[in-house]
Amino acid sequence: MKTIVMAALACLLVAGAASARGRPCAPRDTVLERLGAKFGEARRGMGLGANNHVVEVFASEESGTWTITVTSPTGLTCLVASGRAWEALQEVVPEGDPA
Repeated sequence: MKTIVMAALACLLVAGAASARGRPCAPRDTVLERLGAKFGEARRGMGLGANNHVVEVFASEESGTWTITVTSPTGLTCLVASGRAWEALQEVVPEGDPA
């Protein structure tokens, strides 16, 4: 899961801080309800990004859809990326590997 959150954080760095600039945004509760009701997505990981923005990854094992969101300290949540063919990975780190 750490890899997914790191990818989400990288996405945030490339995309810049979350804002309404060309991205669909809404209050966090509204976004979470929509992701759950329409796509069956639940939170799979999260991290703290630039400027105290929370980066979250949502996904559905059933539908295979996934969404990366960024929530500002004010509670505005913006969609950063979404897609299909979600696959949960259980990565094994060899003993002694600093990763």
